[in-house]
Amino acid sequence: MLLLINYRLRIALQDGRALVGTFMAFDKHMNMVLGDCEEWRKIKLKRGQAKSEATKATREQKRMLGLVILRGENIVSITVEGPPVKGEPKAARLPTGPGRSAAAGRGAPMSGMPPPNMMGGGMGMPPPGLGGFGRGGGGGGPPQGRGRGRGMTTPAWAQQGR
Repeated sequence: MLLLINYRLRIALQDGRALVGTFMAFDKHMNMVLGDCEEWRKIKLKRGQAKSEATKATREQKRMLGLVILRGENIVSITVEGPPVKGEPKAARLPTGPGRSAAAGRGAPMSGMPPPNMMGGGMGMPPPGLGGFGRGGGGGGPPQGRGRGRGMTTPAWAQQGR
């Protein structure tokens, strides 16, 4: 389907209509986006409106729709009507695919930042009480000594078993 981007397609729908437009996008459900879209539908004529027996009792009616988002559930068939328009820039005709990510800066540039050892705690360590590295009693977890620590009480649900 990626190779058909920017092609002119004719799409037959379940209700008998046909849409002709420039194929712009699709997704995993086969929902499609068509640009410069035209709708073609057949209209049955009444007995008195048919001028001769050579003329069929149906007529095709054309309607310009423009940009259309089409639900994939309604599509019956897809036919290529024509290649991409020649007047488009070449970049618009390249096959598309997954994008490329790149870092985007936020705020002041890194050159204006103070060195890491100047930002509290020295040597890149967090300030006391905000979490520590390795073993020891200095970090953010429960106190390492005996008991629950000063000012801490045991919750009511934990006291029932005592």
